[in-house]
Parts: sequence; C-alpha cells; structure tokens
Amino acid sequence: MRTIAPPFTVAAPTGARIRDRLRVDGTDEQVLTLVGQHLGRHQRADFAERLALGLVPVKGNRRAERKKKLTVVSSSRWAGAMTRASEDQYQLSLRCLYGERVALRRAMQAITRRLAVPCGQRRGRVRGYADQNERFQKQRRLQILQRRLAVVEQRLAEGCPAVVVGGRRLLHARHHLAEAGLSLAQWRERWEAARLFLTADGESGAPHGNYTICVDPADGSVTIVLPEPMRHLANAPRGRYRLGSVVAFSHLRQEWLDRVTANRAVRYDIVYDPARARWYLDASWATDTTVPPAPQEIRAAGARLLAVDLNADHLAACVLDPHGNPVGRPVTVPVDLAGPASMRDGHLRAAITALASLAEEHGCAGIVIENLGFTDARTTGRETMGRGQRGKRFRRTVAGIPTARFRERLRGIAYHRGLVVIVVDPAYTSRWGAAHWQQPLQQQNKQTTVTRHHAAAVAIGRRGLGHRIRRRPGVTANDQRIVTRRATGQTGPGPGLRGTTSPPRTTGTPHEGCRTRLNRDDQLVLFPVPKTVRGAPGARCLTPGPDCVARPTPVDHARNGTDESCASP
Repeated sequence: MRTIAPPFTVAAPTGARIRDRLRVDGTDEQVLTLVGQHLGRHQRADFAERLALGLVPVKGNRRAERKKKLTVVSSSRWAGAMTRASEDQYQLSLRCLYGERVALRRAMQAITRRLAVPCGQRRGRVRGYADQNERFQKQRRLQILQRRLAVVEQRLAEGCPAVVVGGRRLLHARHHLAEAGLSLAQWRERWEAARLFLTADGESGAPHGNYTICVDPADGSVTIVLPEPMRHLANAPRGRYRLGSVVAFSHLRQEWLDRVTANRAVRYDIVYDPARARWYLDASWATDTTVPPAPQEIRAAGARLLAVDLNADHLAACVLDPHGNPVGRPVTVPVDLAGPASMRDGHLRAAITALASLAEEHGCAGIVIENLGFTDARTTGRETMGRGQRGKRFRRTVAGIPTARFRERLRGIAYHRGLVVIVVDPAYTSRWGAAHWQQPLQQQNKQTTVTRHHAAAVAIGRRGLGHRIRRRPGVTANDQRIVTRRATGQTGPGPGLRGTTSPPRTTGTPHEGCRTRLNRDDQLVLFPVPKTVRGAPGARCLTPGPDCVARPTPVDHARNGTDESCASP
C-alpha cells in the first residue's frame, strides 16, 4: 500500500474577475476593432522579440527598451501592458514545456518497464504485452515519444517555446473547416477576434483604478485612451473615446465599487465573442491573501463537513459530523457535460452552487474533495488504465472529467460563500468506501439507493477529518438486544465481584430504577418464592379456593389503593 498524503486546505483565490456586456453600436464596434488590431499587431511583434532573447534573467529581458519603442506607436500605459503580457506568455509557455517533458518521461518509463518483460509473462507487478504485434506497436510508440522528448529538450535548452497567438487548435481548424463546422469567413472572424489586444493594467492612484480604460462608478460609462496614431477618432477630451454603452457589474459589484472609489488598481479587458457577436468588458483585481484554517483546526472546532466524490456525470455528496459519522441521506447532484464549452461550464457552476447551498443548509464549515489531477493516468494511457473496449471507455471517462475546472470553480464559489475546501489523497477511497460504508449507509437510508460513490464520499470526508476510513472491527449492529455480537473493546457482561452480590429480589419487590415490570418472571436471581402456610396471619394464599379472597401484593396496593385480607374458614 502506498503512502497516503495528509489532507490540506486549498488556498483562497488570489484575485477576482467579473464580466459585463458592452452593448456597442456600429461606430463603437469599428473603433474597438481598429484599436484592437493595431495594438495586437505590435504586441505580437514584441512577443517575437521576447522569444528571440531566450531564457535570460529578468534584468536581461530588455523590457524597458521594448516599452520605449512601443510607446511611440501607442502610449506609455498601453506599452506597459503589452510588454507585461509578452513576459507572462513566455513564462507560461516554459512551464508548459516543463510539464510536457515530465509527461513524456512518465509514458516512456511505463512502456520501457513492460517491454522488459517477455510477452504473456509477469515479473512481480509488471505484466508483459499480450503478443508480439502489440509489443512491436509499443516499440514504435516509444520511438515517437523519444523523438518528441528530444524536441522538447532542445526547445528548453534554447529557451524558445513554440507559441501560436490565437490558439493552435484554431490554427489547425483552418485546414479542417468541414470537420470544425466553420466556413472560411467564420474562421477568419474567430481568428481575428482571438488576436485582438485590448488589455489595460490597473494603477493604484489613477482615477477609478485605471487610466487607460476607465469606468465611472457613478453612471457606468466606459472611456478608453486611443493610441497615438488614432487620436483623430477621439470624441472626448485628452485623446479619449467614450463608448455609447454602460456597464453595471452586478456580480461582486460592492467589491468593485470599494476599489474604484478608493482609486485602487483594477485591470480591464475588452473581449469580442464572434460566436455570439457580442462585446464584453472584464474587470479583475488582486484580493487580500488570507490563511484558511487547517483540517485539524476544523476538526477541533467540532464543525460538520460536506464530502464530495466527483464522477463523470454526477457528484455524490454526504454530510459528516465531527466524528466522521454520516448525517442524513446521501445526495446525488447530476452534472451534464454535453454540449459546447460554455454550456458545460454553466452546468458545472450550477452543480457546485447546489453543493455550496447544501453545505450551508446543514451548517457545514467546508467541502472535502479528492486531489484528482489524473496527470499520471492520462500520461501513461493504456499502460495503466486497461486495454480493449472496456479500457478505452474508462480512459474516455477519465479524460472527460473536468477536474481542474471543477477545483477552480469550487474554490471561488466556496470562498464567496464562506466555506473552506479541503483536499485529500484519493488513494483507495472508492474501494475502502464500498467495502466498509455502502452496506451501513443502505441500512440507515431505506428510501434512498446508496451507490459506491456515496460510500466513497464518506471515505473522503473521514480522511479529511483525520479519521480512519475503515470502521472499527466488530461494531455492534442496529439492535443490541437481538444481535449477540458486540464491538471489540466495548464493555460486555461479566461475572460480578465476590462479596458484593445484591440480595435477591422477589416478584413483589419494586425496581429501584425508573423501569418496572409487574410480571412474576422479572427477577434478578432465580430463587423460588418462599411458601407460606395456608391460613397463617399475614400469609399469602398460593392456592386460592372458592372461599378464599385474594390478597393483593404491595404493588397491587399501590395501584389499587386497597388493603383486603384473605378470609379462610
């Protein structure tokens, strides 16, 4: 069994981003298109110059010189945004190259281990390939991976990654327009929209947090600073252009107002969506960093947690108390991941919102999820995720689960709801949960169909609280009076101590506690009832005849309030 990593809390989002629609007219759209194309052309030239410099220290990237050259064709603040975007894109491309190198090495290592084992044999936990045909195909696959790794190593050594401004997928769609469902005019429109540059960095102390693209909080009007060669298009003082539409920012409006009224930095991006033929204005800013509580602190506070198991088409959730016991019924939240990307993202947001509402309804302090990256699994592919049609379906299912997007969306929504996100190691949660928790959950919830995913959610929550996943061996069943087995380590019946035996209690002796039984068989020690002589004073008649009046017992006295005697001739 592998070592299980300890749980940890996800850091709060370091920034916020909101969006509102710009309802522009024909003139505004023409001006925005001209400005975006002009700035985009110079930003791409600056990025090519940054790529030519290669992997150099920060002081050697010549940003000041490049910014001075861009200021002539735009403005000082536009030039600063373009050079910053070039540097960010370059660093992101390098991180992608490093990640690709790690993935290629993992895939090559998995194939090499299996190639070392003869066909149809097994050495330890490594299984060889089924036949020579599959082995030959894997040898060819290994050669392809080695060639790709050599290219990646060369690019890293030169410090020059391959980047397509606008997206490589959209670029490849140019040669497969029928498969993409696009015409040449539609593709050209999307290509030009993706290469526009209308981004202005915020500046603390500037009017409303940004001088280049300014949004007035009083009336929501938007003004932009035109580049130097396009100042003749200005319709406002100081070379500015005022758009005819206004924005309101309904989401997180109060936070945005707090920043712009205090003249704190806010970044704005103007984006055009050709599929909808709409213009949008995005506002983003950095938030104050807060340290979330550790899982041990949440457990010590005695708070509940909502455990969630992420699957391809639904979310299985279960509420757990501080002791790791399930509370209430398991919940299933469906997630429809079919359709375009925007629709899938909307369905995912709705599902996460339902989880947050469920956590607030049950008074949970946070949400527990698995640390699902699937990086290693997606890299190795068929080597570790099965073969044939069954393995192919499983790999498609794993590839279709939006793990990264789910984590980011959950972190943002939970932060605004005041919830904490705890991440645990996903090792053995499904297997141990189904083995130890599916049957008890089904016994507890007769009206709900409990699946192994609900049991996995319980295992995830217990691991987030710091408890063991497995239940204590020999746990007492539902009815202790009927079931004879008892929990290991619990108290059980045993012989009493000598010299401390209580005196025998007869049937007529009332119980000392609150529980009473008026039956004759309710006695602690099996002693016979002492016999008395018939007709003796104060004796109890054991064999009443037709001429004998029964005398009630002391319990009957208390019940009836009478004191009749037994009359005998």
